[in-house]
Amino acid sequence: MKFGGTSVANYDAITRMISIVRGRLDEKPVVVVSALSKVTDLLYKISDEAALRNRAGAMELLGQLRKRHLDLADELMPDSPEECRDAKEKINGICDSLVSFVDAVCAVGELSPRSKAIIISNGEYLSSNVICCAMNASGIRTNYIDARRMIVTDDDYLKGEPDMEAISDKVPGVVLGAYEYADAVITQGFVSATASGEPTVLGRGGSDYSASLIGMAIDATRIEIWTDVDGVRTADPRRVDNTKCLDRISFEEAAEMAHFGAKVLHPLTIEPAVRKNIPIYVLNSMNPEGQGTAILQSSFIEDGVKSVSCKENILVINIFSTKMINTSGFLKKVFAIFSEYKVSVDLISTSEANISVTVDASQDIRGVVGTLSEFAEVYVDSDKSQVSVIGKNIVNLKGLLEQTFAPLRDCRIYMISQGASYVNISFVVDRSALTDVVRQIHKYLFEV
Repeated sequence: MKFGGTSVANYDAITRMISIVRGRLDEKPVVVVSALSKVTDLLYKISDEAALRNRAGAMELLGQLRKRHLDLADELMPDSPEECRDAKEKINGICDSLVSFVDAVCAVGELSPRSKAIIISNGEYLSSNVICCAMNASGIRTNYIDARRMIVTDDDYLKGEPDMEAISDKVPGVVLGAYEYADAVITQGFVSATASGEPTVLGRGGSDYSASLIGMAIDATRIEIWTDVDGVRTADPRRVDNTKCLDRISFEEAAEMAHFGAKVLHPLTIEPAVRKNIPIYVLNSMNPEGQGTAILQSSFIEDGVKSVSCKENILVINIFSTKMINTSGFLKKVFAIFSEYKVSVDLISTSEANISVTVDASQDIRGVVGTLSEFAEVYVDSDKSQVSVIGKNIVNLKGLLEQTFAPLRDCRIYMISQGASYVNISFVVDRSALTDVVRQIHKYLFEV
């Protein structure tokens, strides 16, 4: 059971969360929690201030961090002085250590990836300690597990790559041991460690991934992702009115939606669940009685369009070279360069002498462009957006392309890509046109 930041944001949210967990106690839940809402953003700001050697600014933010968690402990446990005192001791211990660490970073004036991982992981340790004490105060005997004992990664400190075999070996024993004399166990999402114990994190939004990795390792009957929406929807409700909640979708559809812009799931959540065929349920902690969305094997899912997803800010990199005509190995050379600079590609389109790819605009492409320019002409189009129509076997749906592109008669389309898995059709438009394009396509596909 994973509870995101908005599901543990404050007294009301945590009280609901504890009630939800109480209803699952007969199934021995492993509870995975994110930092409180907006706390990870605060920790990123603290790390930035430390890197700038702005000790006063960092300490002011650390004071806000401490106060928010101490106040929350008072709210959650007014009638349990021992548990409240225990929670406050843990909060102060974590914050005191963080103050000392930030002081050291300020003194050095250099923020290494390892140091940043240490700072930004503290939100999960604060929330999990407070919630563990609150659960005990509510009568649920809860044991605390440090996720770094279970989630093993490589040494990429800020976006660790999990070691599936090591995780599968470690997690069952740790969870079984923690369940002795306990009704539930709680741990952190997002945080992890190398095999030698060096701290790492899984990247922003990695709590979903943590839950899926733990579920895989213990052969869970299901993985529940508790968030602040009623499930996976036909489009982003912040961008499109009249979206519909999907009762169920396939693993493949969910993976495509997450990768191509849907915010409900972390893109890597699906893989561990698929390994063991474990259903994932996306549920709303503010509406615990809601059905949510079930993510299941493809054989349980009907054909058809499920959603319109989008990535708002992308770059299109166009690579032109006559050297690729009738030449084997050219594509390998090009994508080896993307790999060398750790730039991930979303869409690919090729012609006789041209390759076009899309990448997220947040990535640093200077090295890629510079190296490619040594043997090809390279043009970069910025301020572009990607729209993806996603569903099962959509290649077999007659009239889909007509329905998809009918609203776009007056819109410039820079690139089109049909997924090899027949799960998505994607295209690139001007960023300024994105919201209107998504709304019009959604209207044609789901509202007419």
